[in-house]
Amino acid sequence: MKIAIINGPNLNLLGQREPGIYGQQSFDDYIRQLRAEFPDIEITYFQSNVEGELVTALQESSRTCQGIVLNPAAYTHTSIAIGDAVAAIQIPVVEVHISNVQAREEFRKLNYVSAKAVGTITGLGLKGYELAIRWLLSKQHP
Repeated sequence: MKIAIINGPNLNLLGQREPGIYGQQSFDDYIRQLRAEFPDIEITYFQSNVEGELVTALQESSRTCQGIVLNPAAYTHTSIAIGDAVAAIQIPVVEVHISNVQAREEFRKLNYVSAKAVGTITGLGLKGYELAIRWLLSKQHP
């Protein structure tokens, strides 16, 4: 099985950016842990601060993967294009947010992605990625 993790803007700064909200671990360190935890799965990883690149990554991953874990970050609240890309592809997309976006600023309550994803995991820190992968695996091997 092949699963893509796609992260949006500023998630390349994990471990440095607002550690009280996003934690102290970099995503590069975390992805190594995930790959070690799931050695039988190919986990690809893509991060971009550019909206169009994220749309392209979703489309391309849908042709080669069996599932996507997507953290659109701030584009969650602004990008109709990313929401439309999630709706257009045929494989399951699990939306993940490290922080509880519903408990944060009012503008973060607007979400163009959740209604198009098969589910959303929010507020559980980096653990949300692992939970999303476990859910995708359960759908491949019931």
